Amino acid sequence: MQRALFSNRGWPWLVLLLWTATPFCATTATKDADGPSYLQLALDYEQGRRGLPRDPQEAFRLYCLAHAEGDPEAAYHLGWLHFTGRGVPRDMARAAWWFRKAAEKGDRTAANLLARLGEARAERDDRCDKHLAEIAPARLQLERWVHRLAPRYRLDPKLVIAVIEAESGFDPRARSSKGALGLMQLMPRTARRFGVKDPWDPLQNLHGGMAYLRWLLDRFDGNLSLVLAGYNAGEKAVEEYGGVPPFRETRRYVQRITRNLQQGKLLRPAPPLRSRG
Repeated sequence: MQRALFSNRGWPWLVLLLWTATPFCATTATKDADGPSYLQLALDYEQGRRGLPRDPQEAFRLYCLAHAEGDPEAAYHLGWLHFTGRGVPRDMARAAWWFRKAAEKGDRTAANLLARLGEARAERDDRCDKHLAEIAPARLQLERWVHRLAPRYRLDPKLVIAVIEAESGFDPRARSSKGALGLMQLMPRTARRFGVKDPWDPLQNLHGGMAYLRWLLDRFDGNLSLVLAGYNAGEKAVEEYGGVPPFRETRRYVQRITRNLQQGKLLRPAPPLRSRG
């Protein structure tokens, strides 16, 4: 079906079930690896759908990943972002380059836009190449899982990615001196608490870590500093001190992650937790 000129394209949803209180089970790992494609995730971010923030820059990055996987629709959307200046600087030459690639695959709307812009102005866009060069293939797969699973826990994927980066550097075999295991550095008792049978399994580890983050967000009313402090030092330490514990490691941990996050999207601020008398 042909799209109207200058309109964004419609597409069918693949519905993910919302998180319930049922603990994650290892038998669901293969099923949970399935989910929306990079193209669908990019549309979520571009349009602010399905619990994700409107973030054209993240949409551009995900459209690049979709294009690298051979998705025939990604080129049109990359051209559209350049055409509208959403997520990247407005650039008609680069827009024309992407529209030409889409038109070559039979996209009639892209062909109409290309004719309007003038094909001779097309200029190669190397921004996608730079995005892909910065991320190792193994990390790309892990980030894909995060983007697909985080909405089930009503989490901003960027928060989960920032925690994984700080905890393990995306090493699924990481082990701390205190016995924390895997991508999200789950302590054995935390893993058991959230139904993780094998913390070395990356998918199970992600489920357990995200379930714990969701629990902390609910416990501390979305206060990001307290959530991160609880993840690092345990919720009991946060409750005992009535806020971020005075541990150097924990304070540095909270500062490092909050510094790398764009705040004020999905995580609402909340007053400090009062110490219990």
